[in-house]
Amino acid sequence: MIKVTGLNQSFGKRKVLDSVTIEVGKNEICALVGRNGAGKSTFINSLLGLLPVKQGSIAINGIEVTKKNDEWKKAIAYLPEKFMLYPMLTGLENMNFFAEAVSGTSDLKRIEQVLRSVSLWDDRGVQVKSYSKGMLQRLGLAITLYQDSSILILDEPTSGIDPMGRKEILEVLRSLHDKTILLSSHHLDEIRQICTHVVFLDEGKMEKFTVRDFLETHHLGGIES
Repeated sequence: MIKVTGLNQSFGKRKVLDSVTIEVGKNEICALVGRNGAGKSTFINSLLGLLPVKQGSIAINGIEVTKKNDEWKKAIAYLPEKFMLYPMLTGLENMNFFAEAVSGTSDLKRIEQVLRSVSLWDDRGVQVKSYSKGMLQRLGLAITLYQDSSILILDEPTSGIDPMGRKEILEVLRSLHDKTILLSSHHLDEIRQICTHVVFLDEGKMEKFTVRDFLETHHLGGIES
């Protein structure tokens, strides 16, 4: 679970996050929504400990995010919008590299499991430079899933992907019943399909809704019953 209490973040005189208090509960799939420049990246970077918390607090599974304590990092995995892969290596070689970078070893059974879960096992021997954008994003997701963290933070996981590639990513995310997921997204259709809640960031303030209530409150159309 993610619990943020009274979080303030500023750049110079500009307050980006203004007393943000929000919770993302266990096994929720929560969309982070806001206009460009609203502060979504600032919020994510705060959750990841990349920006120091100046005022307020953040707890991951009950453990406060601080420089002095890194136990919370074991519970969280992050997929950036652009995952930096090694194009001359195969999908399997990339998996091995990142697995060893995180844990010092690589578990081939676990690698096979996550590559199969994103439908890339048959392409494991192909150099990544030949992968489509959707395949690259699915490989990044597989590397993220390898850690088996209970919380996933995904930054625009379907950005720039064709409709078929988006469908494949959404199917994988929908299958992750034991994960708490926070994903930033601009796509209302994917929010309707897979999300349970929306946290909306506007002018530094953040509010949480069910998906149905968010769509109705902001006059964005409903969801099918």
